[in-house]
Amino acid sequence: MNFRISTLLLPVVIFLWVLASCGGGNSHAADPNGKEYTSEYICPMHCKGSGSDKEGTCPVCKMDYVKNEKKDGDGHNH
Repeated sequence: MNFRISTLLLPVVIFLWVLASCGGGNSHAADPNGKEYTSEYICPMHCKGSGSDKEGTCPVCKMDYVKNEKKDGDGHNH
């Protein structure tokens, strides 16, 4: 019985930990022009202060950066 409770509780605890490490969801209120939205590589959670021109991990939540598909490569709209 304890194993069943632990198995159900673990995903909830992990979710809350990730949410808390990124500012409890308040990081999404960040400036959409900030580097967490405009960098070449961005945190999937858009944690404040994250974003880089190189691959890496978010300094806030430790998730791997992902390629920013919305970033204009050279500023041209062809």
